[in-house]
Amino acid sequence: MIDLDELHQSTAAGDVVPDRLATRRKMSVRLVAAFVVGGVLGGFGVSELRDLREERERNASVALVAFPASIAGVGSDVPGVLQLDGQLAVTNASQAPITVRAATGQGPGALVRDTGKSRLLRPGDTDLINVELRLECATAFGSELLSMRFSVETGDRKTREIDYPIALVGSIWHVRTEQPCAHFREMKKRGG
Repeated sequence: MIDLDELHQSTAAGDVVPDRLATRRKMSVRLVAAFVVGGVLGGFGVSELRDLREERERNASVALVAFPASIAGVGSDVPGVLQLDGQLAVTNASQAPITVRAATGQGPGALVRDTGKSRLLRPGDTDLINVELRLECATAFGSELLSMRFSVETGDRKTREIDYPIALVGSIWHVRTEQPCAHFREMKKRGG
């Protein structure tokens, strides 16, 4: 019997293989190859997207630590109120660089503000920020924590506001102002 719908092709071994069957096999091999290549490329693309997303999240997150580092230049224009120059140590606990643009703090009897110089901090770096302090001897150290607000630019070029409490009681600022504050209290007792 002769099948007129199929053309036959002779192989090297002398067997006859229908053209449609050979074409189907080639098509199957091509489809499998396309799926394999597509899977590899898709997996690579998903991995790249995940890495980019993780990098964006790292660049957008901010974690910092701050504490009083030093003071100098005790002065006063009002009895019982000290005006000082100081420094605040800031550590970048994030996984990406940050730039500290501003630092301010206000609490009962305490006012702290930076002097305007930005600081770039790489992950794990600590740097000193110059600040001006205004401390009222009677109330500044009544609360242990002073809420500081930091304006920070992250790696994605966005500015974020971060609140971080710093300890005043027992800090270098507290220790260094005890004597001037004691002097003001003594003058107050004497009526002067």
